[in-house]
Amino acid sequence: MATSLLFGIVTSSALVLGSFIGVWFELPKRVLAIILSFAAGALVTALTFELFEDAYQRGGIWRAAGGLFVGAVVFTTLSALLDRWAQAGSKPIPADEYRGSAKLDTDAAAKGHAPSAESTRGAAGLALLAAATLDGVPENLALGVALGEGSGGLALLAAIFVSNLPEALVGAASMRSQGMSRPSVIWPWVACSVLLVAAVVVGAGPLSTSDPETISLPLAFAAGAVIAALADTLMPEAFEHGGPAVALSTAAGFVLSYVLSLA
Repeated sequence: MATSLLFGIVTSSALVLGSFIGVWFELPKRVLAIILSFAAGALVTALTFELFEDAYQRGGIWRAAGGLFVGAVVFTTLSALLDRWAQAGSKPIPADEYRGSAKLDTDAAAKGHAPSAESTRGAAGLALLAAATLDGVPENLALGVALGEGSGGLALLAAIFVSNLPEALVGAASMRSQGMSRPSVIWPWVACSVLLVAAVVVGAGPLSTSDPETISLPLAFAAGAVIAALADTLMPEAFEHGGPAVALSTAAGFVLSYVLSLA
C-alpha cells in the first residue's frame, strides 16, 4: 500500500508541478511541442506493454479489443464535447483548417503568442482539466493493478507523469489568462491529483485482487483512452508546433519508457 501511495503521488505530482509552471512562467512553443511528443512516445510503450498486453493475457483478445474500443470511443466522444465547450461562442473552424484540439491551446503557455479567445474565457483550461481526469483515472487504476501484483509499472509511471505535465501546464496557463488568481487555478489541479492518487490505491487494493477477466476491462479501457488521446490531441499538437523534429523526442520517449518496462 505504501508503494502504491508513493507511485500515485509521483505521477499526480506532475499535475501540481505543471500548474505551478503554467501560472508563473511562459515557455518557448517548441519546448512545449517537445514535451508533448516525448509524452506521446512514452505512452506508446505504456499502452502496448503495460496496458493492452496485460488486458489480453488476463481476458483474451475479444475482451481486450472490446475494452480498448470502448475506451477509445468514450474518450473521443467526451474529448469532442470538451473541444466544443472550449470553442463555445467562437467562430466555427472549417474542417479543412482544423489544427488540433481546441482545449490544448499551447499559445496560452508560450512566449510571444497571444492566447486564443477560448483560453481567455478559461474554457480551454477547464476542458483540459476534465480531460486529464478522464484519461487519468483509468491510467492510474491500471498502474495500481500493476503495483498490487508486483509487476513493476515503472514504464506506466513515467508515461503518466510526462503526459500529465503538459496537460496541467497548458491548462493552468489557459485558466490564468482568463484572469483567475493563481490559487484559484492551482487548487483544482491539486484536487485532480488527489483523485488520481486514490485511483492508484484502489487499483493496488480491491481491484488487483479481482479475477483476471474483471481486471482486463479497465486495463483495456485505459489503453483505448490513451491511444485516442495520442491521435486526437498529443501527436497533432506536437507536430503542429514542433515540426518534423518532434519525431526524435517521440523516439526518445518510447525508448526510455521501453527500458523502464524491462526493469
